[in-house]
Amino acid sequence: MRTFDFLGKTKYFVPLSLLLVAISVVVLIPGVRGLRLGIDFTGGMEFTVLFSESVSTAEIRAALTEIPARDVDLSTSLIQNAGTNTKIITTQLDASDTADRIEEMLRDDFPVSDISRRLIGQQVSHELARKGWQAILLALVAILIYISWRFRLRYAIGAVAAILHDVVIALGIFAIFQVEINLATIAAFLTIVGYSLNDTIVIFDRIRENLKVERRHSIFEIINHSVNQSLSRTLNTSITTFIPVIILFLFGGSVLRGFSLALLIGVIVGTYSSMYIANPILYAWTMRAGRRSGAKKTSR
Repeated sequence: MRTFDFLGKTKYFVPLSLLLVAISVVVLIPGVRGLRLGIDFTGGMEFTVLFSESVSTAEIRAALTEIPARDVDLSTSLIQNAGTNTKIITTQLDASDTADRIEEMLRDDFPVSDISRRLIGQQVSHELARKGWQAILLALVAILIYISWRFRLRYAIGAVAAILHDVVIALGIFAIFQVEINLATIAAFLTIVGYSLNDTIVIFDRIRENLKVERRHSIFEIINHSVNQSLSRTLNTSITTFIPVIILFLFGGSVLRGFSLALLIGVIVGTYSSMYIANPILYAWTMRAGRRSGAKKTSR
């Protein structure tokens, strides 16, 4: 079986990752590019519409796209079913003139029995944003504690560094292309955390097993061997996940575009970071700990 020198290639990939993370951090600065926050985080106008007969979501969305609304893309409005022939339309705007045009369009183009609207305040939206990012932070802390207990601290640091690498790069891509961030996207980012961690843990578990049975080999050889042993499983998982996600991205429509894009980035970057971020950190930490242990023995 052909083996690949993964650790030997880190001298190329680690600087590349650092560059990508640095670019992502810069474009995340609001004055440079910043994130485009969706309705869930910025507030907007919510319409509750009762129709006298069944109306499809696609028809409503197509009609919304024809309404001029300055910098707001009404095609990404959230449209939810709320009972028989009742839909809730949430748009990222607070201008009463645009809201009036939307209401007028609904009454003219569709069999509307009743329409009510309300303004979603930014205070509630900011609370949702804060809780969303707190969920990601809490997940990272819980992962750090669990892996430190299950393995060792050096494994936990490598895993969390890989996760942060994946999330920051994904956020950077969202900032560059101004893809909307909403609660569904936050859920996708939490999925990225789990996906990246799953790949990393499989390799770490293999490393731990090989450390027990391959005592004559160096840590460099053991890590490389472990990654090669897990390679087919990692690639099979990534490819089978990538196929439905890319289909969702291409055919899921504008509402699911951010969610599917986050998953798409997570599959690609998560597979990469489990090999070229987590393992080099584990190797560097282990080598440093070995040098310290050797220095202590020499001093004695």
